[in-house]
Amino acid sequence: MENKNSFYSKRLVIKPWGYEYVIYNDSNKLAVTFLYIKYGRKTSLHSHPQKKTGFIILEGKASVQIGIYKKNTKLFSSLSRLVFRPGLFHSLKATTKKGLYALEFEAPYKKNDLLRLKDNYGRQKKKYEGKKYTKKIFGTDLIRFKKPQIGKKNFYHFNNIEVLIETCKNLKGLKYDNSSSAILSGKIIDNKGQEVIKAGEVVKTSTLKILSKQFEVFKNITILKVSKKKNKNITKNIFI
Repeated sequence: MENKNSFYSKRLVIKPWGYEYVIYNDSNKLAVTFLYIKYGRKTSLHSHPQKKTGFIILEGKASVQIGIYKKNTKLFSSLSRLVFRPGLFHSLKATTKKGLYALEFEAPYKKNDLLRLKDNYGRQKKKYEGKKYTKKIFGTDLIRFKKPQIGKKNFYHFNNIEVLIETCKNLKGLKYDNSSSAILSGKIIDNKGQEVIKAGEVVKTSTLKILSKQFEVFKNITILKVSKKKNKNITKNIFI
């Protein structure tokens, strides 16, 4: 089987530590993957030579090893942000009994860009999972994020977490708060056209607010924002 992005965009990938699936993608430029890691289990210690990856933790706590040395391990909780440059080895472990739920952002979208250094499940030096470790996504079994039209917003909910996706011409509506954001498409530039921040970046929402005051959005930009849910009456979840 030829492992192409189009194949993984329609599949749930079964992992020894849990599962993941592509919940959003912008052609081959960027993908957002929803992942669940079971309590006590962890991903391989791996890197991506060609792509940058980032994470926003939705629920649970993660023990994250950054680099090849165990001493560089830190604990992260809900709304925490992680960004790994190409080639930087990392591993995530779920430390809460309910497990770990997170969104992973990769730019460019390239699932086979993977090097496993260490793995508790015998996968070191092996490629990304093939067809036998996947299940087709049918109908509404799994929710997929959709890119809204300019000036519109899409809302999704997971327990006490709200995910907002909006496409806009400027970022004047952003607020200084504790939320985390990722740029799904577009960029912010200076007055000479140089990129200040672009698609694939994961930052505090307040950082985008500050940058937008000094620089400008090029044409339009699509932002994904993760925050604590304000309306406690909303109980419908988006994930399995």
